[in-house]
Order: sequence, then structure tokens, then C-alpha cells
Amino acid sequence: MNILHSISQHGHEQLVFCNDKKNGLKAVIAIHDTTLGPSLGGCRFWDYKDENEAILDVLRLSRGMTYKAAIAGLNLGGGKSVIIGQPEKLKSRKFFHSFGKYVDSLAGRYITAEDVNIRVEDINMVAEKTSHVVGVTNSPNGSGDPSPFTALGVFWGIKAAAKHKFGTESLENLKIAVQGCGAVGQNLINLLHHEKAKVCVADLSEDTTRKMKDRYGVQVVSIDKIHATDCDIFAPCALGGILNSNTIPEIKAKIIAGGANNQLLDEKLHAIALNKRNILFAPDYVINAGGLINVANELGGYNKDKATKDTIKIYETLQSIFATAEKKSLLPFEASNLLAEKIITEKKKEKQN
Repeated sequence: MNILHSISQHGHEQLVFCNDKKNGLKAVIAIHDTTLGPSLGGCRFWDYKDENEAILDVLRLSRGMTYKAAIAGLNLGGGKSVIIGQPEKLKSRKFFHSFGKYVDSLAGRYITAEDVNIRVEDINMVAEKTSHVVGVTNSPNGSGDPSPFTALGVFWGIKAAAKHKFGTESLENLKIAVQGCGAVGQNLINLLHHEKAKVCVADLSEDTTRKMKDRYGVQVVSIDKIHATDCDIFAPCALGGILNSNTIPEIKAKIIAGGANNQLLDEKLHAIALNKRNILFAPDYVINAGGLINVANELGGYNKDKATKDTIKIYETLQSIFATAEKKSLLPFEASNLLAEKIITEKKKEKQN
């Protein structure tokens, strides 16, 4: 990988490599754009096959955070971090203290939080070495795990997509396939269950899907078939890249609206492929912004009611994006990208004047 080319291709400002041999830490922090404010984005802990895969992931994720913050109306830029390795083998207080020191060295240009394989107890340990962290419980303004808010935003985003596609926001008796039963997926399943939707689920953990079946009576589908399930709505809530040239021809759903980041393996190519099949795609960084909205609320003094109301506004935001896309003959991701870029460009002009 030509790293400098990759950084400049999408306008990233900074890429930081972190290495602590003593504690086993190998991490990468990406800052995409700080026009609107300091960059904020969670830390993902994943056993990547190689460093190039990790770098590509953190670059894509950080760019998505810039657009997510802009669309959500937050005074924040986009950043993300990834830790390379096996969480079950590496996690320790010293390990997270080391990561916290690297975050602190950026002097507030990057604010970290939870993401895949990072729990509240982990981020609390990071917070012992830096104040540039949100989603904690060991702080007066800490709001803890943001996943319930991510799920809440996805839930209302699904309703917005259903309203646009089916003419009603009611999810009762609609069949919804949820891929991934992590913290976001489980919270979403709970909301869909109370909405009386017909839910089927898939996850790598058989214990987790068994719990979901026992608790909510959901149908369990194999992880490699969930995208091809005969359903009304497909909600990817696991890792990215699920919408690709292999899976898209097999999708039967009329709507794709889920909590995963970077669902489209190739943003333009695969958005076009979905559109050709008349499948409505809810841009992932718009629909899954609830977690960011919640933790961003910590920066000004946490107010749960405000965070909840701001998250529910994702419904209106998506409706507006769908309407704009239809009116201007754009794909939904094009309409949301243009809106985000317009917000950032106007802020840059304002700073120059």
C-alpha cells in the first residue's frame, strides 16, 4: 500500500502509528477532517490479517465519521482508531493505559470511544490516562455504552425507510433480518420485537443467537445466508463490506437499513447495483449516528433526554435524504455525501473569511 497516496486520496489529515512492544500494543489512529471540530470516533479491536487491512479499515471508518458528524449537525470532525490483535489475549490495564497515552499525545485532535470488541470497562481504563475519551462511566458526564442509542437511531431509520418505500412507518408483521447480535444488534432486536416485527437473526456466536431465540422468539438463520433471507428489510449490524458483488444478487429485501459501518464494499459500484434491483439503501453513516450523537452530548454536559431526542431526528434526516435523492435523480448515498460536503465546505469558507 502507498500510504501517503491513500491518505491524500480522500483528504485525510493525519495517520498515527502506535507501537508499544512491552505491552503488545499495535494501533493506528486516523484523523480525517477537523474542519467542524476535533475528530471523534471509536476504537476498534480486531485481529486483522495484516497491517494493510487495518490501515484501509481505519481510513474508511474515519472518513465515514466526518460525514456522520456533519449530517448529524455536530461540531466534530472524523477520526477513528484500530487496535491490531486478539482482544482475548491482549487486554489488560497496562495495555489500555498505553493506548490512552497515545490518544493523549494528540492533545484533543482525536477523541476516542467504544467500537467493536471495546467495552465500557476497557474505555474506562483508557480514560485513566487521557481526558480525550467519551462513553465512559467513571466521569460525571459519562454516558457509558452508546450502543442503545446506535440501535435507537437504526430503529427510527428503518421506520423512515419503510415510510419512503412502503408508505407506512409501521413495522408490524414486516420480516426483518438482522445480521449481527452484538450490543447494537441485540438492542435493535428488542425494539423490533416490541414493534411486532417478524425478526430473524444471525451471528457467529451460537450461544448469542440461542439467547435471542429464547428471549424474543426470533428465527435463527446461518450467518452466510442471512443476507439472502426472504424478508422485507435487511439490517446489517456486523462488520462492513457485506454489500458486494457476491451478496447483492442474492438479496431479496426491498430495504437495507442497519447499524454496520461501510456496508458497501465499493461505495459507488455497489450502491448502483442495489439501485438497479430497486433496493432502497439507507446510508450507513446517517442511520447509525445515534451512538455518536449520544457520546458527543457528553462534551457539553450530558443530557440523556436531549441525546434521545437528537437521535430520533435521524428519522427526519433520512426522509429528507430520500426525498432529495428522488427529486434530483441521485442515489441516497450521493445525496447524503453532497449534504455532508456542503456543510464542511461552508464551514471552511467561514473560517477563511
